[in-house]
Amino acid sequence: MKARHQRLLLVLAALAALGLIVALVFSALKENVAFFHSPADIAAGKAPENKLFRVGGLVEAGSLERQEDGVTVRFVVTDNIARVPVHYKGILPNLFSEGKGVVAQGRLAEDGVFVAQKVLAKHDENYMPPEAAQALQAAHEAGIGNRTMNPSDPGFLEKK
Repeated sequence: MKARHQRLLLVLAALAALGLIVALVFSALKENVAFFHSPADIAAGKAPENKLFRVGGLVEAGSLERQEDGVTVRFVVTDNIARVPVHYKGILPNLFSEGKGVVAQGRLAEDGVFVAQKVLAKHDENYMPPEAAQALQAAHEAGIGNRTMNPSDPGFLEKK
């Protein structure tokens, strides 16, 4: 075999290996990507079934229920258009409270309850995930929801 053919085989083998590596990376990313859906999206049936995703909005006032084991909680996430019951077993973030912004990552069960694997609370009074902020703003503009939770109030949303 000539040196030229050996180089060509080496280049082709390197390209095949690179293609395999890229395919494996994209496969791993596809399995671990968690897209955001608002409670209104979930109510409209736009959320994926049996796939990991995130839901965000406000923790509905009066909805937080702590179980006797001390780590299991149930609460409702709302965007003032729709409500999603959430079940979570774990330690909640210190900033988690009713009426505040939250993002939960998990899967939607067949009974319509979102089973969270992670719960993330906003980190200060000026931040809310952009998708959740947009959903709340849309609800407010449509005249739906709690009038005391006005997304245009200073400090309610991140100012851009």
